[in-house]
Amino acid sequence: MKKILFLVLGIALILLLGKSVVSAQEEDKLRELNQKIAEYEQQVKNLQSQANTLSNQIAQFDAQINLTQLKIDQTQQQIVLLGGRIGELEGSLESLSEAFQTRAVETYKMARVGSSVVTLIASQNLSQAVSRYNYLRRIQESDRDLMIRLQSAQNVYKNQKEELEKLQEQLKSQRLQLDGQKKAKANLLAITKNDEKKYQELLANARAELAAISAIIAGRGKETEIRKVSDGERIASILTSGPNLRACSTGAHLHFEVVKDGVPQNPFGLLSSKSLIWDNIDAPQNGLGSWRWPLNDPIRITQGFGKTSYSSIYAGGQHTGVDMTNESNREIIAVKPGILYRGGIGCRDGTLQYVRVKQDDGYNSYYLHVNY
Repeated sequence: MKKILFLVLGIALILLLGKSVVSAQEEDKLRELNQKIAEYEQQVKNLQSQANTLSNQIAQFDAQINLTQLKIDQTQQQIVLLGGRIGELEGSLESLSEAFQTRAVETYKMARVGSSVVTLIASQNLSQAVSRYNYLRRIQESDRDLMIRLQSAQNVYKNQKEELEKLQEQLKSQRLQLDGQKKAKANLLAITKNDEKKYQELLANARAELAAISAIIAGRGKETEIRKVSDGERIASILTSGPNLRACSTGAHLHFEVVKDGVPQNPFGLLSSKSLIWDNIDAPQNGLGSWRWPLNDPIRITQGFGKTSYSSIYAGGQHTGVDMTNESNREIIAVKPGILYRGGIGCRDGTLQYVRVKQDDGYNSYYLHVNY
């Protein structure tokens, strides 16, 4: 009985405090990491509000890399602490389960012996029989309470195991993020050759393209309605030469963008899954929907959707489309049926040419840096 009581108290402490013999030193480490993370988050925020220079951008990369490394350390520390608690629960649950099974057998035997007829026969008087009956009832109530506690501890154990699995997945994601940030910094230094003038040219070009894309989506591009097009029909080709090739572009590619109700959508959520050549330093993405792709295979992705290593030069901006190319087949096809428009808008050194398909399903798909 005392053994079971100690086990119940031990599990109760784990459930209430979240720890029992877990080292206080490990808890202190986690608090220190949380404090450092808060400091670096503030540092990143301060750097983002400063002037956009190459040195500032490198400082942002360094601060973000340090921040991500601290978050990795934080996750690892959480795994250590949670692993310790799970180990304690595991050992206590195993002992408690064995003790409970033993108690259940003993209580069953007592219940058989303590049945009303046997109790009356074995007892010298009615008072003794009632006393035995009440004693047995208290034991059975104690067992029921013990069973409830056991079930509660098992539920906590299951939840903490699931939390541990989530932390382990989070750790994998953070390590990939750290690798991407280091590559992004190296890539920026490589393309600018650590030259402030080159960085400012790159920044100006990126901002001009972002502004042009926003203007096109807002309806400020000069457009001409062409015709009704069907799913998979050729509508343009990737621009590879001429005065407009350098119009807010770093080279021949297709910028594909999808908009609904004036809001850019993630094209990967609409395009179908397929084999892609992922030719950039960010984590690979792929289609999750059913739409056909605007290029034929093989498709090489030079920039994905969202916060990318290249979009960081927009001063924290998002890349609202997907950049892709196909060196062997420059043909661009409509991803869905609708009405085709040809358009253009001034962008730095020329006219950014594009086509738009006002799709029958309510979406607008944009194809930029194209030849009509």
